[in-house]
This record gives sequence, structure tokens and C-alpha cells, in this order.
Amino acid sequence: MAVTLKEVAELAGVSRSAVSRTFTDGASVSDKTRRKVEKAATKLGYSPNILARGLTTRRTKLVGLVSNNFHNPIFLEVFDQFTRKLQERGLRPLLVNLSDEIDPENSVRLLRQYSVDGVVVASSTLPPGFSKAFKDAGMPVVNSFGRYSAAPEFHVVGIDNVECGRMAAREFSNRGYRRVAFLGGPDTATSTQDRFKGFAEEAARHPQLEVGFSYAEAYSFEAGRAEMQRLLQRGNPAEAYFCGDDVLSIGALSAIAEAGLKVPGDIGVIGLNDMEMAGWQNINLTTIHQPVQQIINSSVELIVSMLEDPARYPEARLFPCRVVERGTLKPAPQSDPRSG
Repeated sequence: MAVTLKEVAELAGVSRSAVSRTFTDGASVSDKTRRKVEKAATKLGYSPNILARGLTTRRTKLVGLVSNNFHNPIFLEVFDQFTRKLQERGLRPLLVNLSDEIDPENSVRLLRQYSVDGVVVASSTLPPGFSKAFKDAGMPVVNSFGRYSAAPEFHVVGIDNVECGRMAAREFSNRGYRRVAFLGGPDTATSTQDRFKGFAEEAARHPQLEVGFSYAEAYSFEAGRAEMQRLLQRGNPAEAYFCGDDVLSIGALSAIAEAGLKVPGDIGVIGLNDMEMAGWQNINLTTIHQPVQQIINSSVELIVSMLEDPARYPEARLFPCRVVERGTLKPAPQSDPRSG
């Protein structure tokens, strides 16, 4: 039988309301009473029923952690870090899988059923309409890894995907490639659209670059592999590919190896994210590092502040990226120190 609040109150010699206040954040209770209650609770093995308390305080401390791409290993890292950070702040994450969901209102109804205090949309592929629907329903919301806007309707934390595309094109130009291509995720994803936009814009500044593009069906290993297989079977592949995500890159590397081609000797590849797997010795992927930890820390900071001040004005926070040099692009030519 679970120990009740009444039993703790009797052992501590205080009222039941005093026990309740002791275990309610921000409630007024004297140090003497708190010590007596905590001593009695420890002796009896009492733990407060947080969900039941939420019915009284109307605060469940549940935060919906929403995503839709569970095929991408990067989100194992994202979910691990998000759940840790939320729990450190006394919040409880409720993981919600919105794969194949197209109606934001269904998601709003689902999260309302759990009376969440706030929502973190951890996705670069869910349309912005999902985050807006949560906000319009009165839920504090942060879109992590979302699309940047100079005048956001809700909090957005992420990277400049357009600039990442420019970075990839500059790397190709600096390393002497000529026939290059973008291999993106779904063309409906804003991250795909922005990464290709930056890639094409920067490539246009380098007349020697001949640019192609194609899209995989999803941000997944299987989709990246299938699209690279199609490109190789078509013949005359590009000299180097900017895959709009590490997991696409790893799928592409698998197809290239199966075709008997070498990386970077025959085909170069650069990814985006710098997930843990990208650094494994048998993969050794040159990629663009996305500062996932900083994005998550900032997102948690914002959701906590919104729980205290729901009217906080929306802001967009961008974090810079950088190229991580490994082994899937040929090195840039070294300048002759005697020149100039």
C-alpha cells in the first residue's frame, strides 16, 4: 500500500495542508515544519503524487517533446539531451511521435489530453503550422531546429540553413571540384529548401561549378542510399555531393562503395549535423557541425522562461556552424608559401 499524505501529517504532527505545501514548489512553509515533514516522509517512504498535485495546481510540469523523424539517428542524440535537460529543470518530457501526421489540430488535441504545460517541436521538417497551432491553442511553444524568421510568430532556435548550403558550395570550389550536386531530404522540408537555396546561390558565384540536384524521400539511411543508387545507375555522377544531412550521406557512401567506387578518390561527400556516427572510423564523414547541445540548452531555457512568463515576446536564435574535416572530401590545395 502506498503511503498517504495523511500518514505523513500524523507522524510529523502537522496538518495535511502543511505536508502538501512542503512538496509544492513556491508554497509558503516554515523551515521547522519542512524539516519535520521531510523527516516523516523519509521514514515512511512517502513520495508525492505529482500528477494528482497537478490537478490542484493546474501545472503538470509535462512538456510535450514533439518530432516526426524517428528514422534519423541524430534524433536519438537530440532526445537524450532534451530529456536530460528538461528533467534537470524539474520538468517531465512527454515524447510525441508525429510521423505521417498532416493535421496540426490532431496534435493539439493529443497534447491537451495530457494537459502539458508547454511544447518543444524538435524538428526541421514539420511545417511551421504545427508550432503556430500549439501557440494559437495557448500552449507555450519553442520550435527547435526550425526555420529562421526575422519576425517569428513563436520562439525558433536553430541554425542558418541557407548559410550551411553556402558553406558546402565554398568547400567544393576551394577543393577544385567542378561537377557538384545537392542531394537533399524531402523537397517539402524547409531545411531542404533552405540548404539548397544557399548551395545554389553560392555556386552561382563560382562560374567553374556545374550544379545538379536531387531529393531523397526522407532523411534516412535507406532513402540516401536509394537516391545515390539511382544517380549512379543513371551514369555520369557528380564529382562531389552535398548531402543535406549526415544520415543521407552515410546512405550515399554505402551505395558508392557497393558500386566499387572510392571516396573521396572517385566521388566526394560532405554532410550536415556532425552526429556521433559521422566520426566513426569506418565512416569518417566530412560534415558541417550543427551545435545541437547549444540549440537544446537554449530551447530549454526559453520553454522554462515561457512557463514563468507566457507572454514573452517571440524571438529567433541562430547558432553558427563549422566544417569538420575528415576523410570524404579531397583536401584543398595548399598554397605555395613562396608565391606572392
